[in-house]
Amino acid sequence: MAFRTIVVDTHSKLEYSLNYLIFRTPDVTKRVLLDEVHTLIVQSTAVSLTTSLISELSKRKVKVIFCDEKAEPACELSPFYGSHNCAGRVLEQVNWPFEHKEIVWKRIVEEKIMNQAKSLQRKGKIEEFKLLSSYAKEVQPGDATNREGHAAKVYFNAIYFKGFTRDKECELNKYLDYGYTILLAQFNRAITSAGYLTQLGIHHKSEFNQFNLGCDLMEPFRFVIDDFVATIKEEDDWKDKLIGLLGSERVIAEKTQTLVNAIGLYCQSVFTALSSGKVLGIRFLNNDL
Repeated sequence: MAFRTIVVDTHSKLEYSLNYLIFRTPDVTKRVLLDEVHTLIVQSTAVSLTTSLISELSKRKVKVIFCDEKAEPACELSPFYGSHNCAGRVLEQVNWPFEHKEIVWKRIVEEKIMNQAKSLQRKGKIEEFKLLSSYAKEVQPGDATNREGHAAKVYFNAIYFKGFTRDKECELNKYLDYGYTILLAQFNRAITSAGYLTQLGIHHKSEFNQFNLGCDLMEPFRFVIDDFVATIKEEDDWKDKLIGLLGSERVIAEKTQTLVNAIGLYCQSVFTALSSGKVLGIRFLNNDL
Protein backbone atom coordinates (compact mmCIF):
# COMPACT_ATOMS: atom_id res chain seq x y z
CA MET A 1 0.00 0.00 0.00
CA ALA A 2 1.32 3.46 -0.91
CA PHE A 3 2.41 5.46 2.13
CA ARG A 4 5.10 7.94 1.05
CA THR A 5 4.85 11.63 0.19
CA ILE A 6 7.82 12.74 -1.93
CA VAL A 7 8.78 16.44 -2.01
CA VAL A 8 11.24 17.64 -4.67
CA ASP A 9 12.51 21.18 -4.12
CA THR A 10 15.89 21.28 -5.90
CA HIS A 11 17.03 21.57 -9.51
CA SER A 12 16.70 18.01 -10.76
CA LYS A 13 15.26 15.59 -13.30
CA LEU A 14 12.65 12.96 -12.49
CA GLU A 15 12.42 9.84 -14.64
CA TYR A 16 10.71 6.44 -14.66
CA SER A 17 12.51 3.12 -14.93
CA LEU A 18 11.51 -0.44 -13.98
CA ASN A 19 8.89 0.48 -11.39
CA TYR A 20 11.06 3.19 -9.85
CA LEU A 21 10.95 6.99 -9.74
CA ILE A 22 14.50 8.13 -10.50
CA PHE A 23 15.70 11.42 -9.00
CA ARG A 24 18.78 12.87 -10.72
CA THR A 25 21.02 15.86 -10.11
CA PRO A 26 24.58 16.35 -11.39
CA ASP A 27 25.84 14.88 -8.10
CA VAL A 28 23.14 12.53 -6.84
CA THR A 29 20.91 9.74 -8.18
CA LYS A 30 18.18 8.26 -5.99
CA ARG A 31 15.52 5.61 -6.66
CA VAL A 32 12.09 5.39 -5.01
CA LEU A 33 9.79 2.41 -5.52
CA LEU A 34 6.61 3.80 -7.09
CA ASP A 35 4.44 1.26 -5.28
CA GLU A 36 5.24 3.15 -2.07
CA VAL A 37 4.30 6.64 -3.33
CA HIS A 38 0.83 8.17 -2.95
CA THR A 39 1.77 11.86 -3.42
CA LEU A 40 4.52 13.70 -5.31
CA ILE A 41 4.94 17.41 -4.61
CA VAL A 42 7.12 19.28 -7.11
CA GLN A 43 8.01 22.32 -5.04
CA SER A 44 10.47 23.95 -7.47
CA THR A 45 10.06 25.22 -11.03
CA ALA A 46 13.61 23.95 -11.72
CA VAL A 47 12.42 20.33 -11.83
CA SER A 48 11.82 18.48 -15.10
CA LEU A 49 9.73 15.31 -15.45
CA THR A 50 9.76 12.84 -18.32
CA THR A 51 6.46 12.05 -20.03
CA SER A 52 6.96 8.36 -19.26
CA LEU A 53 7.04 9.19 -15.54
CA ILE A 54 3.96 11.42 -15.79
CA SER A 55 2.10 8.65 -17.61
CA GLU A 56 3.08 6.06 -15.01
CA LEU A 57 2.14 8.35 -12.10
CA SER A 58 -1.27 8.85 -13.68
CA LYS A 59 -1.80 5.11 -14.17
CA ARG A 60 -0.93 4.44 -10.54
CA LYS A 61 -3.21 7.24 -9.30
CA VAL A 62 -0.34 9.03 -7.60
CA LYS A 63 -1.39 12.57 -6.75
CA VAL A 64 1.07 15.05 -8.27
CA ILE A 65 1.05 18.67 -7.07
CA PHE A 66 3.03 21.32 -8.93
CA CYS A 67 4.11 24.51 -7.14
CA ASP A 68 4.85 27.96 -8.58
CA GLU A 69 7.96 30.11 -8.26
CA LYS A 70 6.96 30.95 -4.66
CA ALA A 71 6.75 27.24 -3.81
CA GLU A 72 2.99 27.55 -3.36
CA PRO A 73 0.67 24.85 -4.82
CA ALA A 74 -0.44 25.95 -8.27
CA CYS A 75 -2.00 22.92 -9.98
CA GLU A 76 -2.28 19.15 -9.80
CA LEU A 77 -2.25 16.18 -12.13
CA SER A 78 -5.69 14.57 -12.52
CA PRO A 79 -6.11 11.57 -14.84
CA PHE A 80 -8.99 11.52 -17.31
CA TYR A 81 -9.82 7.94 -16.36
CA GLY A 82 -9.37 7.08 -12.70
CA SER A 83 -11.36 3.85 -12.82
CA HIS A 84 -12.23 1.14 -15.34
CA ASN A 85 -15.94 2.00 -15.03
CA CYS A 86 -15.75 5.79 -15.20
CA ALA A 87 -18.74 6.14 -17.55
CA GLY A 88 -20.96 4.23 -15.15
CA ARG A 89 -19.71 6.21 -12.15
CA VAL A 90 -20.31 9.54 -13.86
CA LEU A 91 -23.83 8.49 -14.87
CA GLU A 92 -24.45 7.47 -11.27
CA GLN A 93 -23.08 10.82 -10.06
CA VAL A 94 -25.28 12.84 -12.41
CA ASN A 95 -28.32 10.92 -11.17
CA TRP A 96 -27.70 11.19 -7.44
CA PRO A 97 -31.16 12.19 -6.10
CA PHE A 98 -31.47 15.77 -4.89
CA GLU A 99 -32.89 14.56 -1.57
CA HIS A 100 -29.86 12.33 -1.02
CA LYS A 101 -27.47 15.20 -1.70
CA GLU A 102 -29.36 17.42 0.75
CA ILE A 103 -29.23 14.95 3.63
CA VAL A 104 -25.61 13.97 2.94
CA TRP A 105 -24.62 17.64 2.97
CA LYS A 106 -26.54 18.05 6.25
CA ARG A 107 -24.55 15.19 7.76
CA ILE A 108 -21.24 16.57 6.47
CA VAL A 109 -21.94 20.02 7.93
CA GLU A 110 -23.01 18.53 11.27
CA GLU A 111 -19.75 16.61 11.48
CA LYS A 112 -17.67 19.62 10.43
CA ILE A 113 -19.20 21.82 13.13
CA MET A 114 -18.84 19.14 15.81
CA ASN A 115 -15.17 18.67 14.90
CA GLN A 116 -14.70 22.41 15.24
CA ALA A 117 -16.49 22.33 18.60
CA LYS A 118 -14.26 19.51 19.88
CA SER A 119 -11.15 21.41 18.81
CA LEU A 120 -12.32 24.39 20.86
CA GLN A 121 -13.15 22.15 23.81
CA ARG A 122 -9.56 20.89 23.82
CA LYS A 123 -8.42 24.51 24.02
CA GLY A 124 -10.67 25.17 27.00
CA LYS A 125 -13.12 27.32 25.00
CA ILE A 126 -16.15 25.84 26.75
CA GLU A 127 -18.72 28.52 25.92
CA GLU A 128 -17.81 28.42 22.24
CA PHE A 129 -17.87 24.61 22.37
CA LYS A 130 -21.42 24.67 23.70
CA LEU A 131 -22.52 27.24 21.08
CA LEU A 132 -21.10 25.23 18.17
CA SER A 133 -22.60 22.04 19.56
CA SER A 134 -26.01 23.72 19.50
CA TYR A 135 -25.40 24.88 15.91
CA ALA A 136 -24.61 21.29 14.87
CA LYS A 137 -27.97 20.13 16.24
CA GLU A 138 -29.79 22.85 14.27
CA VAL A 139 -28.44 21.94 10.81
CA GLN A 140 -31.23 21.32 8.31
CA PRO A 141 -31.10 19.38 5.02
CA GLY A 142 -28.84 21.30 2.62
CA ASP A 143 -27.90 23.52 5.61
CA ALA A 144 -30.74 25.86 4.63
CA THR A 145 -30.14 28.14 7.64
CA ASN A 146 -26.36 28.35 7.08
CA ARG A 147 -25.28 26.95 10.43
CA GLU A 148 -21.91 26.29 8.81
CA GLY A 149 -21.33 30.01 8.23
CA HIS A 150 -22.46 31.02 11.72
CA ALA A 151 -20.24 28.38 13.27
CA ALA A 152 -17.20 29.46 11.21
CA LYS A 153 -17.34 33.01 12.56
CA VAL A 154 -17.34 31.82 16.17
CA TYR A 155 -14.79 29.09 15.51
CA PHE A 156 -12.06 31.08 13.77
CA ASN A 157 -12.25 33.90 16.30
CA ALA A 158 -11.90 31.37 19.12
CA ILE A 159 -9.22 29.09 17.72
CA TYR A 160 -6.95 31.91 16.47
CA PHE A 161 -7.75 35.48 17.52
CA LYS A 162 -10.69 37.88 17.66
CA GLY A 163 -11.27 39.56 14.31
CA PHE A 164 -9.62 36.78 12.30
CA THR A 165 -11.25 36.09 8.93
CA ARG A 166 -10.29 33.82 6.06
CA ASP A 167 -9.92 36.76 3.66
CA LYS A 168 -7.44 38.55 5.92
CA GLU A 169 -3.84 38.75 4.67
CA CYS A 170 -1.73 37.20 7.41
CA GLU A 171 0.65 34.34 8.15
CA LEU A 172 -2.13 32.15 9.53
CA ASN A 173 -4.06 32.28 6.28
CA LYS A 174 -0.89 31.48 4.35
CA TYR A 175 -0.49 28.33 6.43
CA LEU A 176 -4.19 27.44 6.10
CA ASP A 177 -4.22 27.96 2.33
CA TYR A 178 -1.23 25.67 1.88
CA GLY A 179 -2.61 23.00 4.19
CA TYR A 180 -6.08 23.05 2.66
CA THR A 181 -4.60 22.77 -0.84
CA ILE A 182 -2.59 19.69 0.11
CA LEU A 183 -5.66 18.19 1.79
CA LEU A 184 -7.95 18.98 -1.16
CA ALA A 185 -5.55 17.23 -3.52
CA GLN A 186 -6.00 14.00 -1.56
CA PHE A 187 -9.77 14.23 -1.84
CA ASN A 188 -9.48 14.84 -5.57
CA ARG A 189 -7.27 11.76 -5.79
CA ALA A 190 -9.89 9.65 -3.97
CA ILE A 191 -12.70 10.99 -6.17
CA THR A 192 -10.98 10.40 -9.50
CA SER A 193 -9.66 7.01 -8.38
CA ALA A 194 -13.26 5.94 -7.76
CA GLY A 195 -14.28 7.11 -11.24
CA TYR A 196 -16.25 10.24 -10.32
CA LEU A 197 -15.88 13.84 -11.52
CA THR A 198 -14.40 16.43 -9.18
CA GLN A 199 -16.28 19.20 -11.00
CA LEU A 200 -19.80 18.03 -10.04
CA GLY A 201 -20.36 18.86 -6.39
CA ILE A 202 -23.32 18.28 -4.11
CA HIS A 203 -23.19 21.76 -2.54
CA HIS A 204 -20.31 23.67 -4.14
CA LYS A 205 -21.46 24.41 -7.68
CA SER A 206 -19.23 27.18 -9.02
CA GLU A 207 -18.61 26.99 -12.76
CA PHE A 208 -15.10 28.31 -12.09
CA ASN A 209 -14.18 25.58 -9.59
CA GLN A 210 -13.04 22.29 -11.09
CA PHE A 211 -12.91 20.70 -7.62
CA ASN A 212 -16.44 21.29 -6.36
CA LEU A 213 -16.93 17.74 -5.09
CA GLY A 214 -13.54 17.72 -3.41
CA CYS A 215 -14.42 20.96 -1.62
CA ASP A 216 -17.66 19.35 -0.44
CA LEU A 217 -16.13 16.18 0.89
CA MET A 218 -13.12 17.71 2.64
CA GLU A 219 -15.16 19.90 5.02
CA PRO A 220 -15.18 17.54 8.05
CA PHE A 221 -11.40 17.06 7.71
CA ARG A 222 -10.41 20.73 7.79
CA PHE A 223 -9.97 20.65 11.56
CA VAL A 224 -6.82 18.55 11.07
CA ILE A 225 -5.18 21.52 9.34
CA ASP A 226 -6.76 24.09 11.66
CA ASP A 227 -5.51 22.38 14.81
CA PHE A 228 -1.98 22.06 13.50
CA VAL A 229 -1.78 25.62 12.16
CA ALA A 230 -2.64 26.91 15.63
CA THR A 231 0.67 25.38 16.84
CA ILE A 232 2.96 26.72 14.09
CA LYS A 233 5.75 29.10 15.03
CA GLU A 234 7.32 31.39 12.41
CA GLU A 235 10.65 29.58 12.58
CA ASP A 236 9.03 26.17 11.99
CA ASP A 237 9.58 24.24 8.77
CA TRP A 238 5.81 24.48 8.43
CA LYS A 239 5.41 23.24 4.85
CA ASP A 240 7.12 19.94 5.54
CA LYS A 241 5.12 19.53 8.74
CA LEU A 242 1.81 20.20 6.98
CA ILE A 243 2.72 17.69 4.28
CA GLY A 244 3.68 15.23 7.02
CA LEU A 245 0.10 15.29 8.31
CA LEU A 246 -0.90 13.12 5.33
CA GLY A 247 0.94 10.20 6.91
CA SER A 248 -0.25 10.87 10.45
CA GLU A 249 -2.30 8.17 12.17
CA ARG A 250 -6.04 8.72 12.59
CA VAL A 251 -8.91 6.59 13.84
CA ILE A 252 -11.81 5.88 11.48
CA ALA A 253 -14.39 3.10 11.75
CA GLU A 254 -12.63 2.05 14.99
CA LYS A 255 -9.37 1.33 13.15
CA THR A 256 -6.11 3.26 12.96
CA GLN A 257 -5.26 4.46 9.46
CA THR A 258 -3.01 7.07 7.90
CA LEU A 259 -4.88 10.26 7.05
CA VAL A 260 -4.59 9.47 3.33
CA ASN A 261 -6.16 6.03 3.77
CA ALA A 262 -8.85 7.46 6.04
CA ILE A 263 -9.80 9.94 3.31
CA GLY A 264 -10.29 7.08 0.85
CA LEU A 265 -12.50 5.11 3.27
CA TYR A 266 -14.57 8.17 4.10
CA CYS A 267 -15.07 9.17 0.46
CA GLN A 268 -16.22 5.69 -0.52
CA SER A 269 -18.77 5.70 2.29
CA VAL A 270 -20.08 9.08 1.13
CA PHE A 271 -20.48 7.82 -2.45
CA THR A 272 -22.49 4.88 -1.12
CA ALA A 273 -24.67 7.23 0.93
CA LEU A 274 -25.30 9.49 -2.06
CA SER A 275 -26.57 6.51 -4.02
CA SER A 276 -28.57 4.88 -1.21
CA GLY A 277 -29.63 7.85 0.90
CA LYS A 278 -28.40 6.04 4.05
CA VAL A 279 -26.21 8.55 5.85
CA LEU A 280 -25.66 6.38 8.93
CA GLY A 281 -23.09 4.43 6.94
CA ILE A 282 -20.80 7.43 6.43
CA ARG A 283 -17.47 6.86 8.19
CA PHE A 284 -15.92 9.98 9.73
CA LEU A 285 -12.67 10.58 11.59
CA ASN A 286 -12.80 10.09 15.33
CA ASN A 287 -12.05 13.53 16.82
CA ASP A 288 -12.94 12.74 20.43
CA LEU A 289 -10.80 13.94 23.29
